[in-house]
Amino acid sequence: MARFASGGIASAAATATLPAVTLAGAAAGGGRLRELGIFNTTPTAFYASLRLFSTAGTRGAAVNSICLSRIGATANCNVADANTSTAPTLVNGVIRLIDMPAQIGGGVIWTFGDTGFEISAATSSMLGILCPSGTGQVFTYYFEWDE
Repeated sequence: MARFASGGIASAAATATLPAVTLAGAAAGGGRLRELGIFNTTPTAFYASLRLFSTAGTRGAAVNSICLSRIGATANCNVADANTSTAPTLVNGVIRLIDMPAQIGGGVIWTFGDTGFEISAATSSMLGILCPSGTGQVFTYYFEWDE
């Protein structure tokens, strides 16, 4: 099993319907989310939630990933920057939620136990960061997952 990582600075703040960043499976294969970190880039507090989606909507630009355990391996799952015009379809329930502190660099690292959070082998299997209430802010992030 290979471990992959991807990260960056969200190009737009999340809203209640448009995620700032997403991690999705592919028809060729899924994976298991092991760790997700998000960190505030502003001195303004905001809410951030990790949610599951059943459709992709209009995803933003692809974000490069790198294999941490095997040189040259290519990921099936893929990360994309902010969703744009069409919102993905939310699945009921919040996976994780944080009230991000009003401090540049303040944030959270979420881990997903010894087996990880499964991302199915389907383009409709997608995780993303939303701002469920109030005004979202731009943040830095990283995902680590196994395939």
